[in-house]
Amino acid sequence: MATNKALQQQSNDSSFSDIWEELKWRGLVAISTDETELRNALKSSPLTFYCGFDPTAASLHLGNLVQLLVMRRLQLAGHNPLVLIGGATGLIGDPKPTSERTLNTKETVADWVERLGTQAQRFLSFEGANSAKLVNNLDWTAPLSSIDFLRDIGKHFRVGKMLSKDAVSARLNSDAGISFTEFSYQILQGMDFLELYRRNNCVLQIGGSDQWGNLTSGTDLIHKVEGKSAFILATPLITDSEGKKFGKSEGNAIWLDTELTSPYAFYQFWLNVEDSNTVNLLKVFTFLSKAEIQDLESQLVAEPHLRAAQKRLAYEVTSLVHSAQAADDVIAASQALFGQGELEQLDKSTLESALRALPNVEAAIGANVADLLVETGLVATVSAGRRAIAEGGVYLNNVRVEDEKATLNDLIMGEFAVLRRGKKTLAGIFSQK
Repeated sequence: MATNKALQQQSNDSSFSDIWEELKWRGLVAISTDETELRNALKSSPLTFYCGFDPTAASLHLGNLVQLLVMRRLQLAGHNPLVLIGGATGLIGDPKPTSERTLNTKETVADWVERLGTQAQRFLSFEGANSAKLVNNLDWTAPLSSIDFLRDIGKHFRVGKMLSKDAVSARLNSDAGISFTEFSYQILQGMDFLELYRRNNCVLQIGGSDQWGNLTSGTDLIHKVEGKSAFILATPLITDSEGKKFGKSEGNAIWLDTELTSPYAFYQFWLNVEDSNTVNLLKVFTFLSKAEIQDLESQLVAEPHLRAAQKRLAYEVTSLVHSAQAADDVIAASQALFGQGELEQLDKSTLESALRALPNVEAAIGANVADLLVETGLVATVSAGRRAIAEGGVYLNNVRVEDEKATLNDLIMGEFAVLRRGKKTLAGIFSQK
């Protein structure tokens, strides 16, 4: 399967001497095994590398996207990607810092394996000399008996070292404790690297820096069993303005599935990032060149109110994840909602998802506009709503409401209406069912 059109057009930035230099400039190296050896290995010849994604939800999210785009950059530099979907490790889940995971059914995990595999394939090329390959660790884990697992793999792990891993020690010091099931996760991940080393000559694993303990279990196992060295590259965590990482466990995940995060909400997320984070996010999540990003940084400093850098960021990432057409559609919707375009000409699904992201209510034709202002939270009281109308600051479907007793008399496409107070405060109205 070919990668999506937006990624097909990308190439590595020629302003860098090698891929390692580019990864460093983009802030994508938090920690690694021997940097000099890894950089030389990446420069000397194509190598095979992998990243694992556990199906503990129905969709990948922004944290996963960081890894997928690092994989794409390495592939563009000539290296061979293996996308591991954890059909086995997803049945367990790596230890969370605070509590035990809820185990999903085997049927659910199998379904999510398919979903995540399909999503991941959009970001890499599965054609050509260094085509990506999709693998599932259930293929080598399921046939292994518990005795063979303990004899062949478990004997190489020392409990003291396993207890010292950050994820494990955090749980041991919490009220929740840790089960043997989650305690064993690092052994399974270590076995994955060993298997891929044996089957595919895979010598590099990438992942988030919060996974460092699990990542090193693989290099340690390869060294003990095969007497060989392997590499790890860990990326920094991407965090929000409060310093929390983006992910489902934090409750602030931005999903790649349109059913979980609409393209409109996805675009708005990037459009609203703080000035202080924008340049770093451009480096991590786009394939814009160093010169382009530096130009956007200059614009951000000189004219921050124009938000040119955020607009470019939002367009680029939405195009990568959802398509250029989806990005164009949500831009048109954003403009039309604020009176700079025709609402009736918008794509129906885009308009609906935009209104779902706003405060919204259901209403029937004939509903009083002042009441709707209160119901949607645009004003506190009906009298305040009437006053806002009298002052000329209320719009229904981008038409100014003149009468304090005005009612809802038209629905776009027979289903929607846009209520606006002033220039920037919006709400959605849906046809009452």
